[in-house]
Amino acid sequence: MELEKKTEKSVEAGEESPEDPNTNDGGEEDGLNKREQWGKAFDFLLACIGFSVGLGNVWRFPYLCYKNGGGAFLIPYFLCVIFGGIPLFYLEVAVGQFMNRGGLQAWNLIPILQGIGLASCIIVFFLNCYYNVILTWAFYYFFSSFTSELPWETCDHEWNNKTLCALNFTAKDEELTAMGFPNMSGSIVDPVTEFWENKVLSISDGIDQMGIVKWDLALCLLLAWIVVYACICKGIRSSGKVMYVTATSPYIFMLILLIRNALLPGAKQGVEFYLKPNLTKLGEVEVWVDAGTQIFFSSSIALGTLTALGSYNKFKHNSYRDSVIFALVNSVTSFFAGFIVFTILGYMAQLQGRSVKDVAESGPGLAFIAYPKAVSQMPLSPLWSILFFLMVILLGLDSQFVGVEGVVTTIVDQYPHLLRKGYRKEIFIGAICVVMFFVGLSMVAEGGMYVFQIFDYYSGSRIILLVAFFELIGISYIYGVFRFLDNVRMMLGSHWMTKTLPFMLVCWTVISPIFCMAIFIMSAVTYSELDYKRPGGKTYIYPDWAVGIGWAMAACSAVWIPIVAIYKWVKNGATWEAFILLCKPYGLKRHQMRPQDFGERTLADLERERGTGPGPDPAVAANGQTNLGFTQETPNGEFTNF
Repeated sequence: MELEKKTEKSVEAGEESPEDPNTNDGGEEDGLNKREQWGKAFDFLLACIGFSVGLGNVWRFPYLCYKNGGGAFLIPYFLCVIFGGIPLFYLEVAVGQFMNRGGLQAWNLIPILQGIGLASCIIVFFLNCYYNVILTWAFYYFFSSFTSELPWETCDHEWNNKTLCALNFTAKDEELTAMGFPNMSGSIVDPVTEFWENKVLSISDGIDQMGIVKWDLALCLLLAWIVVYACICKGIRSSGKVMYVTATSPYIFMLILLIRNALLPGAKQGVEFYLKPNLTKLGEVEVWVDAGTQIFFSSSIALGTLTALGSYNKFKHNSYRDSVIFALVNSVTSFFAGFIVFTILGYMAQLQGRSVKDVAESGPGLAFIAYPKAVSQMPLSPLWSILFFLMVILLGLDSQFVGVEGVVTTIVDQYPHLLRKGYRKEIFIGAICVVMFFVGLSMVAEGGMYVFQIFDYYSGSRIILLVAFFELIGISYIYGVFRFLDNVRMMLGSHWMTKTLPFMLVCWTVISPIFCMAIFIMSAVTYSELDYKRPGGKTYIYPDWAVGIGWAMAACSAVWIPIVAIYKWVKNGATWEAFILLCKPYGLKRHQMRPQDFGERTLADLERERGTGPGPDPAVAANGQTNLGFTQETPNGEFTNF
């Protein structure tokens, strides 16, 4: 009750403040372009759905569901959604919305943990580099489908091995035996696999044989980056409009594909295999690890993008409601996608006379081998192939450009006086896309698939659990969970959902930290070295130096959390007072402060005493862009590195 009274007073104080909490700072009067906001409140929810609901919902969740007990997997999955997914999702969004900043600037809330913003930025940078390669493959298949006969339907092409390629493995085995080549059944390969490995990838024998860059894939990669740049170059207002198409149209294509697949022979058996519960699986540690990691990946937690998206909300926007809606949409989409996948796998199993478990795939193997193999045996196969890969492209595109926006927001918010002038931001976005394009070129060479697997396995897997753990500890035990609840009430006002905030308090302080650390420890216990299981049963074992590169990629993000903390503490005098002040919010404005927060000693006061800080009032200092320890204010009011 006392907290509610304090919050009401702080809200009133915010409304009486000359600063409007629902407008962004940095306007034309100080020579900067205004920081964008979402054109409509719905744009934020659509952006979250567009970014987080992507390829993982289609090719990872259905496979995990079948692998971990069918319908029984939904029990640990939804428990992880309630106690891990929603609390962490809303925490990141609320931090961005409250601070009106993304990246390092958002973590001015707890300056000593600003490394969280940098770690998240590095993780999402790596993610953007390799995620667009998936879109590259999808574009390649999409363009290859505009033909009367799909190029992976027969063995009559130059990339096929005429001796071992076959549609009917049994007949081919008998033919080879008659020719004097017995026991060759394990070497026979279908035309879909040969199209993928020999035509699309031209895959080499290992990562130490990178070969040349494939010009056709390089052009598709360039196209993917041009599309991404066109969608985001004008900021979130333009990308928000694009997402009305890219975030909603996949559902139309998914429905069309489901109706078509449901009419195929064997579809019913596929669905039964998908949903048949096996409750004994719930006692296995791996099931819970898979449920927890799926929630993290599908909800885009600890990538910094949710904080960036939330920072474009108005101060009083109800993002708590949006977080709950998102969790429902994300989970329903994953469940719905399972029917699309397993109806087609049931059809394949019946055609081949095999069990569904023998044809089940996940990841790129599902999108670029299993599904193309199935559609090649349908009437009007090019049409269904076009629709499927168009759906894949649309699912991936909005995830990609929101991911790039997360990187851009982090850097632009860090250096607004440099990048929010004229067309500098558009030029900077173009430069970021060019850098990521050149990194992606390493993944469209003949040995590129091996590089792709390293990025996918190491750059953002278990590390995000550690980053999320630090976020929870920072908010709950350093900033103070009761103060953060006050801040949330300042944004939500008197909405009925504030009555459920005690549940969030318990999750943020106890359940979610335990959830993150438990999943991290269990995933570490079940860790195995990276290998690449190629179609046809061949397994490639990575050399030690490649595994070392993978671990270096994993470490180069999370290591910045302690490095930044130590740097800021040493820079500010390495005293106990400096440490205490680094644990208090920095550069808050009046509408972000409760009555009891006015007059609180902060790091800004210490900096002013030393002559290195902002202006006289920490609540309105430098438009909220104060000296963070990484920049230094020059006499003309700009900030430069030192």
